[in-house]
Amino acid sequence: MNTYTIEEVTGVVDGLLNKVEDARISNIAPPLLADENSLALALGEEEIDNLSKTKAKAALVPLGVNIDTLTTIEVERPRLAMMKLLNMFYKEPETETGVHSKAIVHESAKLGKNVSIGPNVVISKNVEIGDNTKIMANSYIGSGSTIGSNCFFHANVNIGDRIQVGNKVILHHGVCLGADGFSFVTENPDNIEQARKDGAISGENTSHKIFKIPSIGSVKISDNVEIGANTTIDRGTIEDTVIGEDTKIDDQVMIGHNCKIGKGCMIISQVGVAGSCVIGDRVVIAGQAGLADHIEIGNDCIITAKAGVTKSFPEKTIIVGAPAVPRKDFIRQLKIMRDAEELIAKFKKYEPMLKAFEEETEGKE
Repeated sequence: MNTYTIEEVTGVVDGLLNKVEDARISNIAPPLLADENSLALALGEEEIDNLSKTKAKAALVPLGVNIDTLTTIEVERPRLAMMKLLNMFYKEPETETGVHSKAIVHESAKLGKNVSIGPNVVISKNVEIGDNTKIMANSYIGSGSTIGSNCFFHANVNIGDRIQVGNKVILHHGVCLGADGFSFVTENPDNIEQARKDGAISGENTSHKIFKIPSIGSVKISDNVEIGANTTIDRGTIEDTVIGEDTKIDDQVMIGHNCKIGKGCMIISQVGVAGSCVIGDRVVIAGQAGLADHIEIGNDCIITAKAGVTKSFPEKTIIVGAPAVPRKDFIRQLKIMRDAEELIAKFKKYEPMLKAFEEETEGKE
């Protein structure tokens, strides 16, 4: 167990130390769970209030918070400081350099220096793996794929043929890269084509037959990308599906064929991105949002949770609702509905008078 002085911890987070008593830190924890060897993390108001009950001798607090009874480290960005602290105490899953005796590595594969290949891993022919990359148990790397240096693949990762993965890429449990795209065609116009053209469905196509469109493109994952557990990214039909540098993707996300995702994006759990979408740089897509195919989202957009995005949006748009609209339009719609509710209430109040007036008018005609 690593132990650090309070001065060492302060240096790591670049904080302001207000020392009441000396402390040695071997753990970090919320105030109510912290012991005397822990650094209590008080990032919000509730946690700051809980410092009066903590057993810790020291706490990390936002800039300007001063606790007379505790040694404190004040920081301007508490969450950023927490990240630095977690890196101090984080331990990667244990791996051993070299190829496990139960792994299968094709003789044509090229492995870099200090590579770790776990049990039951299958490395197909003509695969290239860079230095210091670690691939955990039960993973599969398809033929002709290239994996960069300093990557970490957790257990049960599946990578198809001819996939390109950059450097410092993290793939969590169950990630699947390079499955065929969901791409099909019918011999005659189908219901979807008719609905798009006419806005209605008519007739009955009893001879309806669906043909699979093969996917001959690839998937390209750029440097410093992290992809969460059980996320799937399909290969392109002809062009490649591309994930830009520094993009972070959460668990259980589906990205369709031909998509182009920009740099520095954040895509949260259970998002679905249909085929051939183009997503700009630094876009945030919140949980359970869905994007229709062939749309473009500009740089620096935010798509809120459960949004149903059916059309393209320009850069720096906050996208809300289903069907999704810019945030200002969504607020305007809410206001209209609120005003309509008030109008309906007034109408119901005066409805008997209106009815009586109509009856009186009819009697005079």
